[in-house]
Amino acid sequence: MFSKFTSILQHAVEALAPSLPLQEDFVYHWKAITHYYIETSDDKAPVTDTNIPSHLEQMLDILVQEENERESGETGPCMEYLLHHKILETLYTLGKADCPPGMKQQVLVFYTKLLGRIRQPLLPHINVHRPVQKLIRLCGEVLATPTENEEIQFLCIVCAKLKQDPYLVNFFLENKLKSWASKGAPNVISEDTLKGQDSLSTDTGQSRQPEKPSSATAAEHTESEDEPPPQTDDLSTSLDDLSAASLPEASVVRPNQDYNLVNSLLNLTRSPGCVSPQDGRIAVKACEGLMLLVSLPEPAAAKCLTQSTCLCELLTDRLASLYKALPQSVDPLDIETVEAINWGLDSYSHKEDASAFPGKRALISFLSWFDYCDQLIKEAQKTAAVALAKAVHERFFIGVMEPQLMQTSEMGILTSTALLHRIVRQVTSDVLLQEMVMFILGDQREPETLAEISRHPLRHRLIEHCDHISDEISIMTLRMFEHLLQKPNEHILYNLVLRNLEERNYTEYKPLCPEDKDVVENGLIAGAVDLEEDPLFTDISPDNTLSKKEWLSSSPPTTPDHPKNDGKTEVHKIVNSFLCLVPDEAKSSYHVEGTGYDTYLRDAHRQFRDYCAICLRWEWPGSPKALEKCNLEAAFFEGHFLKVLFDRMGRILDQPYDVNLQVTSVLSRLSLFPHPHTHEYLLDPYVNLASGCRSLFSVIVRVVGDLMVRIQRIQDFTPKLLLVRKRLLGLEPEGPVIDHITLLEGVIVLEEFCKELAAIAFVKYHASSTP
Repeated sequence: MFSKFTSILQHAVEALAPSLPLQEDFVYHWKAITHYYIETSDDKAPVTDTNIPSHLEQMLDILVQEENERESGETGPCMEYLLHHKILETLYTLGKADCPPGMKQQVLVFYTKLLGRIRQPLLPHINVHRPVQKLIRLCGEVLATPTENEEIQFLCIVCAKLKQDPYLVNFFLENKLKSWASKGAPNVISEDTLKGQDSLSTDTGQSRQPEKPSSATAAEHTESEDEPPPQTDDLSTSLDDLSAASLPEASVVRPNQDYNLVNSLLNLTRSPGCVSPQDGRIAVKACEGLMLLVSLPEPAAAKCLTQSTCLCELLTDRLASLYKALPQSVDPLDIETVEAINWGLDSYSHKEDASAFPGKRALISFLSWFDYCDQLIKEAQKTAAVALAKAVHERFFIGVMEPQLMQTSEMGILTSTALLHRIVRQVTSDVLLQEMVMFILGDQREPETLAEISRHPLRHRLIEHCDHISDEISIMTLRMFEHLLQKPNEHILYNLVLRNLEERNYTEYKPLCPEDKDVVENGLIAGAVDLEEDPLFTDISPDNTLSKKEWLSSSPPTTPDHPKNDGKTEVHKIVNSFLCLVPDEAKSSYHVEGTGYDTYLRDAHRQFRDYCAICLRWEWPGSPKALEKCNLEAAFFEGHFLKVLFDRMGRILDQPYDVNLQVTSVLSRLSLFPHPHTHEYLLDPYVNLASGCRSLFSVIVRVVGDLMVRIQRIQDFTPKLLLVRKRLLGLEPEGPVIDHITLLEGVIVLEEFCKELAAIAFVKYHASSTP
C-alpha cells in the first residue's frame, strides 16, 4: 500500500514540476529502476510493490512521444540511448532472473509494447534483435506459468513484425553451436549488465540490414551476446551478491536451437486448455503465431522450420494421439453430422450440448487439429507446405490410418472409413489433398489390368469395400469416393477411370457407310450396345448403328464439319434413348406430380457448371482421341472402380434402396465430368462397343431385359409400384409390407437414374452449343 501511495505521489510531483527534456526524463526513469537494485535490501518483495512497472510505462510513453514529434524513420535521442546502452539486454537479464519476483512479466510487457507501439523498424538493430532472441528462449520453457499470457503476446508481436517484413526472419535463424553455448552459461544477474549508463557503446545502434541471410549470424559473432556494457563502481558493489536461479528448462526436448521462435510457440501450443479458458486461448494464439511463421516467403526460414524444429513431428504426433483417443466405434452418422469444425473455435462443452454422444469431445478435438494442419499447410510457404504434408502422409495417413482401414473387423472398417470420408470432405489445402489422394489411390497412371488391380493395396481394399457384404460399409465407402471425385485434383479421375479409357479400345472401329445412320423407333440406335447376344434383343440388327462421326456432332465441342443444327437433332435421340430404356409398364413417375425429367435439368446444369470450373485448368481435350491414333487392339478393362460400380448397377433390382441411391449417385458424378472419353463411355448410347466390352448403357439395357421378364411374374405390378413410390415420397403412410419391395424400389431408382442421365446429356450438349 505504501509503495502505491509513493507511486501516486511521484506522478503528482512530475505533473507539477516543469517538464524536463525528453531524454533527461527518459534517463531519470531508467536510473530509478537501476537504483532500486543498488538500494534495495529485500529482493523477495514482488515487483508490483515497487515503482518499476510505473517507470517502465513512463519510458514507453516517452519513446512513443519522441517518435510522434519527429519525422518518419528518424531516431531520437531517447531511442538512441536505449540502443547504445543496451537497456533491452539489461531488462532481459532481470527478467530471466525474475528479480524482483514478477519482473519477467514486466519485461515481457515492455518488449511487447515497445515492438507494437513504435512504428520505426527496431528488429534490424543488433541491440534489439539479440535480446529479443534471448527472451524468446525463455518463453514456453515451463507450461502453465503465470507469465504464459505475456509470453504469447510477446511472441505474437514478433511474428507480426516478421510478417510485415519477412526478410527480418533471417535474424532469428540462430547458430546452433552458439545457442548451446549460451544455454550452458550460468544464469546469474551480471553486475556488468546494470552498468555503463553514461558510457558510449562501440555499437552505433543504427539499422543493419544484412546483405544475405547468414550475415545476421555474422553480426552476432562480431559482438558476443554476453559482452557486458561499460561499468560503474557504485552499482557493482551493491549487486555483488545479487543472483537468481534460472527458470526450469523446458520439459520438451528441442533437437536443436536454430529457430527458437518456432520452438517456443510449439511449447505453448501444449498449454493445457483444460486448466482454464485462458490456457486454451494461449494455445490458439501459439497456433496463430506458427501460421504466420510458416507463411513467410524466405526459403531459409522454411528449410529451418521443417528440418531444424519439431513442427512436423508435433503436428503428426498430435494427430495420431487424437485419432487413437477416439472410441473404437462411433456412429458414422455422428461423424458425418457433427458440426462444422474450425480449429480456432474449439470450445465444446458437454454440459451445454443436448446432442452429445460418446466420443464427441474426442472427435471434435481430432477434427479441429486436422483442420489446423490443413489450414497451416494451406498458408505455408511452398517448400514448407510440401514437407509438412508429406509428414502427415507418412506419419499419420500411412502410420496410423492405413492399418485401421485395412483391418477385418466390420465395426472398425466402418468407423475408420467414416473418419476418412469426413477428412476427405474437410481438406481444403491442395498440397495436403495431393498427399491424401496418393495415400488413397497411389500414383499409378498406366492402364489397369485385371491381374494387377491389387498393386496399391489400400486402393484395392477400398474399392472392394464398395461391394462389401455389409451394406453400411458399401454405402460409406461409396460416399467417400463420391466426395473424393468432387475434389479439385486431376489425378483422382485419371487414376480411377480415365487411364483405362485413354485408347478408346472399348470401341470397335467400322468404316462409315450410309446404313450407319438408320435408327429405330424412340430414338434407340440399333446395335448401339453390346447386348452380349441377349435372346431378348435378337431382333435388333448389329448393322444398324449411328456412326461415331455423327455422335461427335452431337457432343461437345462442335466443329465446322459438324454444325450445331445436326447435333440438336441428335441430342434429342440421346435423351430419348435414356428416357425410353425403362418400359412404360415399369414407370411410375408420370402418376406423381413434380417427378418428371425436367426436375433434373436445373441440378444437372448447376453441377456441370461446377465440374467445368474445377476441370478447366486441367486442359482436357475438347474431343475424343482420333480412332486412327488409338490402340484398339489392346485388351480393354474398364478398371477396378468402374467394374465394381457396373457390377453393383447390374444388381440394382436385388439391392437395398440406400445402396442403389449411392451407386447411381457416384455414376452420375462420373457422367458430369467434361472429358470426351468419360462422356462417350458413360453417356453415348450409340457407341460401337468392341466384343466383350460393356458400357453404362449396356449394363442398364441388360437390367431392363431382366426386369421385363420378372414383371410378368408379379401380380398387380403397376399399382404396387405406384404405392411404393408414394411411400418413398411420404405421400402415403407406411402400411403392410409389400411383396417384392426390393425389386420395386430398384425399378424406381432405375427410372430416376435414367432421367438423371438424360438431363446430364442434354445439359452437357446445351453448354457446348452455347457461345
